[in-house]
Amino acid sequence: MIKIPKTMSTQHPDNVHSPFFASGSVIGGEDEIKEAFFAFSHLGCEEQLWDCEGKETDSYVVKKLLTKYDSFFAKKKLGKDLILTLRVPNPSIEKNEAKILLETLESIPRSFDVARLFYGEDISPIFEIFLPMTSNAMELRRIREYYSKIVVGKKEMKIIDNDIKISEWIGDFKPDEIRVTPLIEEKDTILNADKIVEEYITNSNVKDYQRVWLARSDPALNFGSLAAILMNKIALHKLDMLEEKSSIELFPILGCGSAPFRGNLSPLNLNCLDGYPSVHTFTVQSAFKYDYENFLVTKAIEKINSRNKKRAPITNEEVLKKIIEKTSESYRKQIESIALLINTFSKHIPQRRKRKLHVGLYGYSRPLKGSISLPRAIGFCATLYSLGIPPELIGLDVLTRKDISDMEECYKNFEYDMKSSLKYMNKDNLHIFPLTFQKHIEYVLENLEFNEDMVDSKHKKITSIIAKDYSDKNFISLEENIVRAGSIRGFLG
Repeated sequence: MIKIPKTMSTQHPDNVHSPFFASGSVIGGEDEIKEAFFAFSHLGCEEQLWDCEGKETDSYVVKKLLTKYDSFFAKKKLGKDLILTLRVPNPSIEKNEAKILLETLESIPRSFDVARLFYGEDISPIFEIFLPMTSNAMELRRIREYYSKIVVGKKEMKIIDNDIKISEWIGDFKPDEIRVTPLIEEKDTILNADKIVEEYITNSNVKDYQRVWLARSDPALNFGSLAAILMNKIALHKLDMLEEKSSIELFPILGCGSAPFRGNLSPLNLNCLDGYPSVHTFTVQSAFKYDYENFLVTKAIEKINSRNKKRAPITNEEVLKKIIEKTSESYRKQIESIALLINTFSKHIPQRRKRKLHVGLYGYSRPLKGSISLPRAIGFCATLYSLGIPPELIGLDVLTRKDISDMEECYKNFEYDMKSSLKYMNKDNLHIFPLTFQKHIEYVLENLEFNEDMVDSKHKKITSIIAKDYSDKNFISLEENIVRAGSIRGFLG
């Protein structure tokens, strides 16, 4: 059994500043090869996510890493000491990207051959993939079986009768099997993550361990930040119970960004670790890596790497579900009223990585009530923070003191997270939003006992300028000030 990574460097484009090794403000291509090496060698991350979904990708990443940085990887073995994991398209949803999955699976044995030549021993540098938007166990089983029966299984085939096998012609195909880890992103699937995992480990004969990735950003975009947190709390508790029931060790992954709306995990704020004691692996996204001083980043990653997971807090599922339902309903109602403003403003958010459009609910370009849709979670967050409206406040008007008390045991960071958000509030900018939305936010602020002493004055000053730039259509200055505000926060979106 390998050491399961505790820090996963990802390619989420939530950063304000570009890393020193990037050829421009938009990371892509060869920059991502350098990024993987930097995350391993300088930051101390134990895993690098290689995204084959939503953007152009490089299927020769293993060969390039071992060739360019041979002295480093000779000491730190890829596939043993350090892990490279692929995120692939989900054919059930991303029909136009479906065949990229097959191409990716076919590249795994080729990467194995490269590593075997480099190390002089059998090491699989890639042995696991993440499947986004997993909705059922069969999606995972198809990939696992396709790999073993088609990618590896074809080695026994003969193209011509009475001729040699493919393995004699082309060579062996290794590894014999791969791990498939669900990335679970929707409300219903997150709340039933334990059932998906149980069916998969039972029918796929998993005997040792299973990883499970719970999304944080897209559920927040679709249902509100509080709802996303409570969904994950319920899921983690149920996964704990499944681990005890099945005797298969489960290693949850949580996709946290630096923005409070997307997880509130940064080098200066590791409260998230105590908030999710049963999570084994945390994502280290681009803002975490590039928007803070290097020594702070490495120190924080070292702390995460040295941490051991514990049991998840016990949750009252039915009580939390009621809070999820009513806050998400309020959230969606308010989002409808400001969707046009968000979509218009988000066009001015600077891009930080070459990506294609992701497919899914609000953040995946499915319309909400006809023609309403939203940008990706990072652009959504960057828009609202830049305008001085912390998005985690949206939908909290229905929250009662009893609700807060009911959440206390499983969500101890509620008050801290709210204070983190309120730093970026600018009430002076509410006038650019619809009247109903203004009243909604004012009511939430009153309930949270907001006062101006909580506000970061520098951020408020810049967001006031941003609102004026936007109203005056001064778009050159607007984009410059969006970056300035992001620099103060320590994240773009």
